[in-house]
Amino acid sequence: MTFPDFSTPGAGLDHSVGPAHARVLAGQGSTTRVVALVMTGVLAFAISGASAAMARWTGNIDTAPTDVLTNRPEKVTPTDPSAGEPVNLLLMGSDSREGANVNIGGTADGGARSDTTILLHISGDRKRVEAISIPRDSTVEIPSCVTTTGATTAPQYTKFNAAFAVGASVGGDTASGALCAMQTVEALTGVFLDGFMVIDFQGFQRMIDAVGGVELCIEEEIYAPEANDLHLQPGLQTLGGELALDYARARKGVGDGSDLGRIGRQQQLLASLVRTVLSADTLTNPGKTLSFVDAVTSSMTMDDETARLDNLTGLAYSLRNLSADAVTFLTVPNGPDPANPTANVVWTDEATLLWENIKHDRPIDHDPAAATASPSATDGTSDAPGASASPSAPDGETIDPTASPSTDDVKEAGTEAFTGADTTAVCG
Repeated sequence: MTFPDFSTPGAGLDHSVGPAHARVLAGQGSTTRVVALVMTGVLAFAISGASAAMARWTGNIDTAPTDVLTNRPEKVTPTDPSAGEPVNLLLMGSDSREGANVNIGGTADGGARSDTTILLHISGDRKRVEAISIPRDSTVEIPSCVTTTGATTAPQYTKFNAAFAVGASVGGDTASGALCAMQTVEALTGVFLDGFMVIDFQGFQRMIDAVGGVELCIEEEIYAPEANDLHLQPGLQTLGGELALDYARARKGVGDGSDLGRIGRQQQLLASLVRTVLSADTLTNPGKTLSFVDAVTSSMTMDDETARLDNLTGLAYSLRNLSADAVTFLTVPNGPDPANPTANVVWTDEATLLWENIKHDRPIDHDPAAATASPSATDGTSDAPGASASPSAPDGETIDPTASPSTDDVKEAGTEAFTGADTTAVCG
């Protein structure tokens, strides 16, 4: 069986479409600027710690006590509407060439595709976040989808990224592409999705620039002519928005040239971004924080529920103690598609276990069979596809956190699960 090549711009589509920027679905209008300001306060004060932030910003200001005030109202902090419940969001990077994006991504034959799709799972206790990359070349059943105009798409059996492309084509907007991708992911995984977020080239580039770039270990020379002549030398480098975007998009001429290899590099880049955003250098810098949140929201399309101020601020506040080692990156377990092994992949049985764990808000390394067989398997040390336990030192031995990691300590991004605190490449 042959499939339309939806990795080629415009292939198999009848319409041309590009997304509207800084937009949510009906009813939300221009809330993104307010969201930026509110989330800046939440991130800068709640996550970094108000005392540390205030010590830096107000050290030279004359002060007066407020304990003389009486009959004061109750102090109210942002409340997470979904407190105690897991939250699942579908994150997508659009390769639209509309507006300023044409200067970044170049011209295309029409159509909008989701270059990157990640299912973001936030645990009910707000102590874990899993970012699961879905390969765009996965061969899947795409169900019929209803677009924002009420028009429906036809079901088909093809590459996963066709879901976004067809939805955007039939509906005429980015939101329709995202809704069709949501419909497809829910049908494939059985996981309920609470909402979606789509960011375009310009938004991604501005997001990286807002935090001063991201630091990456480039293990070998990279030359990718089709990614704006991307050329990087080996070593530890800080990539600004333009280079980071080229790095995230590069495929041919990098590694094995596969989409799976590109997913691994994207995960490394996102892990670095997480570390940078959660660092004191960003969270105690109001200019950086404001620029980052503004960059994220100004080039994003979201569903109306996720875009609500109480949802955004409440969720951000409940994640105020999150650290990089609590964010795990992994790829849906997969193997070559027997019908087209050189171009497509299919999900394996291990993916079924992964989705069951996500659906029931369990750690990704939870193995129900092992838990039933042995009580010790419930302590979080069970082995599961794509996940591994943190190494521990033998009795009496101390691990030097500053020592260079051994080969066994280095995680292979894109192939196995790793956290934002893990090492995925070694330079020098």
